[in-house]
Amino acid sequence: MSSEKPRVISGRRRGLASERIAISVLEELGYRVLEVGRKIVINNTEIGEVDVVVEDSSGEKYAVEVKAGRLDVGGVRQAYVNALVIGAKPMVICKGFADDAARELAERLGVKVVQLSDVFLVESEELYSIVREVVEEVLTEYFELFYGYTVQLKQEHYELLSAIYSSTSIEEAAEKLNVDVSALAKRIDELRRQGIIPKWASKYSSVRRVAQILLQKQSVVSALEESRRLVESLKSLVDQLKVLQSTLHLLTQQLTKTQQVLLKPGKQSEENKQVVETNS
Repeated sequence: MSSEKPRVISGRRRGLASERIAISVLEELGYRVLEVGRKIVINNTEIGEVDVVVEDSSGEKYAVEVKAGRLDVGGVRQAYVNALVIGAKPMVICKGFADDAARELAERLGVKVVQLSDVFLVESEELYSIVREVVEEVLTEYFELFYGYTVQLKQEHYELLSAIYSSTSIEEAAEKLNVDVSALAKRIDELRRQGIIPKWASKYSSVRRVAQILLQKQSVVSALEESRRLVESLKSLVDQLKVLQSTLHLLTQQLTKTQQVLLKPGKQSEENKQVVETNS
């Protein structure tokens, strides 16, 4: 009988799994993910974090709190305050209400609550398998992105990708490009339509990693192209040296023959002089 113990997943990993599931649910409901793990900072002091920031089809932003369990009164208050601070509407994704007080407070404060079905309740072994499969799929997608075909990029694409890669948030990238967030989001969507950014990269963090890979891929391609040009230049230089060596060899032969020709009349004159002296 096997004594192997089942894998135990920590609370942090369980929270991350719930967050991934919540993001999938939000995307299925038609929301667009703008940020994950949005820090709340007041007077240079970090006071909290919003799990996910999304936008609906009308452009309305929501600050989403993801609860691994049921929503209580404290959770409702937290979601309401966090959304208020960042200027968004509050939303909570959970597995139901802890009690009637939490439900009534959410209704009174206008906190939108999305309750996950029990189908999302998984055991640790199942969760481990799910996460493993997701990691394998993600690695495959990124390898295909690096080694696969890429649409020819223009200078404007590199400027946009560089701004995204060097920015930790879409707001920061928009500021670097001197555009508002909605305009930058439209430009990112245009990159998706052009096939430059894959459609599966919906979160800004994913878009940023894709930008990093595309920029690094271009650097590798440029380095290889430069190496190819250098090798061709070296081959051309070797050929030129061979031609020069052959030319020098021919010149040497011609000089030798010329010297021989010039020396013959002098030798003949010396011989004639010796004959005259003998006859005398």
